[in-house]
Amino acid sequence: MEFKDYYRTLGVPREATAEEIKKAFRRLARKYHPDVSKEADAEERMKELNEANAVLSDPEKRAAYDQLGRGYQPGEDFQPPPDWDAGFEFSGRGFAPGEAADFSDFFAELFGRAGGGARGFRGGPQAPFQARGEDHHAKVLLDLEDAFSGATRQISLRAPRTDAQGRVTLASRTLNVKIPQGVHAGQIIRLAGQGAPGIGGAPAGDLLLEVRFRPHPRFRVHGRDLHLTLPVAPWEAALGAVLAVDLPPGSVKVRIPEGAQSGQQLRVRGKGIPGAQAGDLLLDIQVVLPPADTARARTLYETMARELAFDPRQQGKG
Repeated sequence: MEFKDYYRTLGVPREATAEEIKKAFRRLARKYHPDVSKEADAEERMKELNEANAVLSDPEKRAAYDQLGRGYQPGEDFQPPPDWDAGFEFSGRGFAPGEAADFSDFFAELFGRAGGGARGFRGGPQAPFQARGEDHHAKVLLDLEDAFSGATRQISLRAPRTDAQGRVTLASRTLNVKIPQGVHAGQIIRLAGQGAPGIGGAPAGDLLLEVRFRPHPRFRVHGRDLHLTLPVAPWEAALGAVLAVDLPPGSVKVRIPEGAQSGQQLRVRGKGIPGAQAGDLLLDIQVVLPPADTARARTLYETMARELAFDPRQQGKG
């Protein structure tokens, strides 16, 4: 996927104000609008202009784009890092279905999940206008251990603000958030009243935190299931064994069946992330050979080679 330089598309510097971006888009739109333009590539250019304007005219998307795209050149191969948008606080504004259908894969990869927020409007001929504040959204990264024990964590969020000169800056705020035991990736933690303020005395919106887990040095997380590669010695695999496997809340004893092979998977039910229906622990067996780095070890291997009628390349042959 190619990186797109939206500032170059509109012909404005990165420090351009909101008014300068608006003027540049209007000027170029008059030149390339398919209804009036005589340029051969007018339709394609207009799509590019609309996409660039959709990002740079939106303080939230512009702030995220600026943070992510530093150091990239137009056309350079680009892949956003995992969870690049963690900690960014977005409002409920989004795109209606089909509204951004003509935008590039680059745009879809960065902003395709933007959701539309709901506002509750109240009022009448005699009543003052009232509107509930928009809900805000943010992705947060937690440690896997928090899912087992629950915790209260300080979460730092960044939200864009437009200064008096019309330039976008990032403001930070820190919240103490209670993480419930059994939380899983994709779960939403709702903080009532922490979204945008309401209008006319109406209540503020909520802040919706989407949970993701930081990469763990040992476990891979899929829903509530935990996956772990379990190294075993050749004699443990051949003869069977009972091994202790360390988990975030403690350890669990696992029986390795006699004749276990690398690639075999064992399932320990209920030992994944806790919940009304707890996940499972899935162990991928990996048989690890000890090195023949001593005289005694070489002698043992040579004895096995002589006395065991075993040829792994004949396994499975008729």
